[in-house]
Amino acid sequence: MAQQACPFLTIDPSGQDLYGEISRIRDQGPAVEIELPGGVRAWWINGLELNKRLLAGPETSKDAFQHWPAWINGDISRTWPLAIWVSVRNMVTAYGPDHSRLRKPMAAAFTKRRVDALLPRVQEIVDRALDGLERVPAGEVVDLRAAFAAPVPHEVVCELFGVPRGEDGPRGALYRIINRFFDTAISLEDAQANAVELYGTLTAFLQDKREHPADDLTTALIAVRDEGALSEQELMDNLILLLTAGFETTVNLIDNTVHSLLAHPDQLELVRSGQVTWEDAIEESLRFEAPGAMSGLRYAVEDIEIEPGLTIPKGDPVVVSFAGAGRDPERHGPDAERFDVTRTTSRDHVSFGHGVHHCLGRPLAMAEATAALTSLFDRFPRLALADPSRPPKRLRSIISTGHQELPVLLHGRDPGPVPGPRPGEAEAIRKLAGPGGTSGTTGPRG
Repeated sequence: MAQQACPFLTIDPSGQDLYGEISRIRDQGPAVEIELPGGVRAWWINGLELNKRLLAGPETSKDAFQHWPAWINGDISRTWPLAIWVSVRNMVTAYGPDHSRLRKPMAAAFTKRRVDALLPRVQEIVDRALDGLERVPAGEVVDLRAAFAAPVPHEVVCELFGVPRGEDGPRGALYRIINRFFDTAISLEDAQANAVELYGTLTAFLQDKREHPADDLTTALIAVRDEGALSEQELMDNLILLLTAGFETTVNLIDNTVHSLLAHPDQLELVRSGQVTWEDAIEESLRFEAPGAMSGLRYAVEDIEIEPGLTIPKGDPVVVSFAGAGRDPERHGPDAERFDVTRTTSRDHVSFGHGVHHCLGRPLAMAEATAALTSLFDRFPRLALADPSRPPKRLRSIISTGHQELPVLLHGRDPGPVPGPRPGEAEAIRKLAGPGGTSGTTGPRG
């Protein structure tokens, strides 16, 4: 096995230069040993095809309790700030038969019938959020992430799971908790407090839902639990997965797509003119800015030979990089770092996972993003970044890829008064126009 010399590449937990770090890691080879927040070492996987291989094949597992010796024997403390990403027992972290057992009831919950039935309600939620934006005075800067990209998926996922309305109840608490859940620069104390609040909120929510069942996914999952197909811990942890993933990834997808289109007006014009579809733009956004930068940790079930002389030892943790795979120059060309809605390879990404762990919520996320984006740009055709020269600050995360805020002007920037002709310019125009008073060219029409 080829060993790397220290120091290891240390990943900045704040995620402020995530793509710069990914590029530097890529330069060192297809699999590079790095250091995660809290001093935990793992193998970072580069390249789309290698990521697909390790996502779909039996060489890696997401079950730390079976396949990560350092977790099993206590070398990795349960107080590690990212421990909740390892300790949860849900369909994403499960392996083999357990994965099939846990995924089956979740798949039944995300049927096409249920998703299709929700689409009119999704549009209503989008329209109501846009109605609120209509009341913003012209010229006022709006944080579009807080005012639109986040509230829409939050309300959709809460309705899907029957979370009661009211900011003082579980709906408001979950909004705050999930926003902290993906913060990988969070302190140990805050991470632990957030986990306690998360489990406390869900325990109370499940008790209330048992007393007041309804036609929602939480009631359906409780029924599966009561049939003995899930343990109480698995019910809780799968609910955490579905609520967090169903919210955060869609928020980031809307946020990132809006930002990329506004930062590249030529690309936005291609969509508006019908030369490409909104689906093309969304797929390119998923490739260019994966809503989740990386998967939870995976673990080598056996020694994994990456190439001659480079082997990941059995039991070592592995990071599958969705963000890195999306910008793989070997698949997407030397301009993989460029946002291009006409790119023929845009759909070849792993932003919704790959293989048996592919995201069940993809159809709903795509439907939400399409409704949100088409309606937003229809309602506000002059939407613009508040300050195109200043990129929005990124989320404090190496897991979640989005912006802390997205400042925009809903009605564009005021172009100001149209200047009159400069001295002598009017006479020159009359001479150029010749008899009849108009020039021989056709100008833009009003």
